Amino acid sequence: MRHLRLFVTVAEDLHFSRAAERLGMAQPPLSQAVRRLEKELGAELFDRSQRSIRLTAAGVVLLDEARELLAREDRLRTLARRAGDGALGTLRAGVPPDTTAAVLSALLAACAERSPGLSVDLQEVTTEEQLRLLASGGLDVGLVHHPVDTTELRLGPAVSLDLGVVLPRTSPLARLPAVTLGELSGHDLVLFPRAHAPGRYDRILAACRAAGFTPGRLRHASNPEFLLALVTAGHGVAFDQGPVARKEPRVAWRPLAGRPLTQRISGAWPAGRTAHPAARHFAELAADVLSRDHAALQRPEPDHDHGRGCGRGRGHGDGDGDGDGHGHGHGHGHGNGNGNGNGNRPPDEIPRPWSVVYG
Repeated sequence: MRHLRLFVTVAEDLHFSRAAERLGMAQPPLSQAVRRLEKELGAELFDRSQRSIRLTAAGVVLLDEARELLAREDRLRTLARRAGDGALGTLRAGVPPDTTAAVLSALLAACAERSPGLSVDLQEVTTEEQLRLLASGGLDVGLVHHPVDTTELRLGPAVSLDLGVVLPRTSPLARLPAVTLGELSGHDLVLFPRAHAPGRYDRILAACRAAGFTPGRLRHASNPEFLLALVTAGHGVAFDQGPVARKEPRVAWRPLAGRPLTQRISGAWPAGRTAHPAARHFAELAADVLSRDHAALQRPEPDHDHGRGCGRGRGHGDGDGDGDGHGHGHGHGHGNGNGNGNGNRPPDEIPRPWSVVYG
């Protein structure tokens, strides 16, 4: 390719001295390089019989071909450089089954914005299976729940996510602003299968026992919908960040007092030179997306009490008793109804600003 570049420069200038000056080299080595190219091709490329040189028929044909070859080489170098930086190709990435649609969507959007030419092949895989695939070359990067064996792995930034408890909406504990692990004593527990993430599974149960909560029975659910169904049916409580509970109005999510259960997750990829160049970037993007998603979950929920009154209303209807304020203070019964903002909701179901109630 070097000899072709030299030839193209001389062919464009039709002057060896000017071409040598453009190339930043002496004229004799340039002339020798062109001679060697002509010898290799078995054809003269320049007519040197006159004072000024000109291309031969073979030179004219070679010039067009050489320009195309050199342009293709430049493209190949650019593609190789971008692929080496992780901007091209396919990245096989594993994500835990409990990853929400919002997180997946935001993560894919972030990857597309950073590296439009990179195709991300997302696979729903448990932490334990991700570790096996990372070791065997079946995955380039994964999002794993800690604790894990990090031997021969590189880890990205870890994100800590506080877990709360998912309760049946009718549970007395749902009336509390926060629940301690000890207050869950006597309940069954719905948990992901241990095979998904053994280290995380054991740590959760150890924290429960240390706080005085030994589940009467352990039930396992891989699918969030199945988990919600079990909780709704009264077959146990579950631990979650909050998004799962939003899917079902018959359950309530409460934070755990003292933050005893913290879920840590980070990107992981194989150590060594064979690691995908985009693995680290994916791990960093995932940490950012997870952090922003968790911060959004901590914002106070909008007030779901649609019966909030705004003053006193005059009672309408028959019968005695105090008016029950509703809407703009209209009560039922006669006398002056106090619009207290609670509508017809029983007092023990009034949403508190520091808790999340669905339904």
